[in-house]
Amino acid sequence: MLRRFLRNLHSGPLALQLRRFVVVGAVTAGIQMVLLWLFVDVSGLYYLLGAVISIEITIVLSYVLNNAWTFQATPNTGMNYLYGLLRTNVVRGTAIPIQIGVLYALVEWLSLFYLLANAVAIVISGVYRYVLDAKWTWGQ
Repeated sequence: MLRRFLRNLHSGPLALQLRRFVVVGAVTAGIQMVLLWLFVDVSGLYYLLGAVISIEITIVLSYVLNNAWTFQATPNTGMNYLYGLLRTNVVRGTAIPIQIGVLYALVEWLSLFYLLANAVAIVISGVYRYVLDAKWTWGQ
């Protein structure tokens, strides 16, 4: 599955869409990392709570960017825009336990710095999010 995903990033019918999804994901992951740092190191929140809040903020941002750019051939408009936002929250909401679980395991069991662990957790849950978003949120 990973080999096919990487091959499709380079060539294939969904190459442009996959690249755009990865770019949006990288940008929003960076924003999520900054928010997490602000919540934990500046505001003093527990890292898992800060992660959940930063994830939800970037879920909305990711939807807006992906709808406008990644899936511009089939964007959600009108009432479908709101339904799409709801669907992506369900998709990405189900990815939150994956991301938080990986984050927790890497921090608590392997003693990784929470920001590095979060970056790994974002990548691991990213494949899951793309497949479900492409199939359900934008119906491809």
